[in-house]
Amino acid sequence: MTTFVLVHGAWGGAHGFRHVRRNLLAEGHDVFTPSLTGIGERVHLASPLVNLSTHVRDVVNQVLYEDLRDIVLVGFSYGGFVITGSLEHISDRVSHLVYLDAFVPKNGETVSDHVRGEGRPKIDLGDEWLVTGPLREYDDPGEAEWMKARRTAHPKGCFTEPVYLSKPLEDFAFSRTYIKATIAPENEPGNAAFWRAAKLAEASLAWRYFEIATNHMVASNRPAETARLLTQVTNAA
Repeated sequence: MTTFVLVHGAWGGAHGFRHVRRNLLAEGHDVFTPSLTGIGERVHLASPLVNLSTHVRDVVNQVLYEDLRDIVLVGFSYGGFVITGSLEHISDRVSHLVYLDAFVPKNGETVSDHVRGEGRPKIDLGDEWLVTGPLREYDDPGEAEWMKARRTAHPKGCFTEPVYLSKPLEDFAFSRTYIKATIAPENEPGNAAFWRAAKLAEASLAWRYFEIATNHMVASNRPAETARLLTQVTNAA
């Protein structure tokens, strides 16, 4: 069986992976879903000091304190920046890296770099260090309401701090997969960057590439399919 570490995206929380987590657990896998500081269930810890390094440490500490090894590390959306930054500390514990409709940054890049010119999220009036995210669509209205009630603003520092990556992703010993949500228009915030990353992965012999026919909210819209695909691609690693 496999140990999965699932890292959620911006404005969300670990609860966004609850359906995928249940599917993977039912198959006998170990599943960890760290919550990033200042958003989701840890929104009470939001402050101007929270940045990308904070979220990298959230994930790294979960892996180190639980002494997880040979893990499948999955990053969704903004979580792609977080898992990339974590490699400096835990790359020797990663067997497979998965970007789930996510940013794939290079050393020194920021989230703002990736979405520049694509309609950046607006900044909350009165709280200049918080960013309000774009509206997202869900297949199930009930899921949409449930997720909307748990959506939080996001500390701006996470989007302006550069990621550190000591060498190209392709030079690490682990295998790599990109999973693209194909019903996701390129003009939605962030999606042009996701499509660029997907096309590069699809064309590279150093990556595996898969698709899911849904919009960006993959884990909520297609949890069973997402879990099956994660299992499939990691078993083939």
